[in-house]
Amino acid sequence: MLDKKQVEKELDKLIDIRSDFLNFFDANIPKKSNEIEFDFTQAPQLDAQKVYEHFFKLDYQARKLRGYLVSQLGLSAN
Repeated sequence: MLDKKQVEKELDKLIDIRSDFLNFFDANIPKKSNEIEFDFTQAPQLDAQKVYEHFFKLDYQARKLRGYLVSQLGLSAN
């Protein structure tokens, strides 16, 4: 049986990784005048490797957590 504390720990990791990704965007992409949306038209070229590194960490953690939940809840892993 899956440990609830372990799932909570993995969810916390997912949130931290997501925050790191958004902080990377905040540091590298200006915001539109509403200060909410990123203004990609004004953004300099981003380092594709750094974007991928952030995405990979986020994707890996999401897939890891998905595996826990599929196993615990008996869901289909399609």
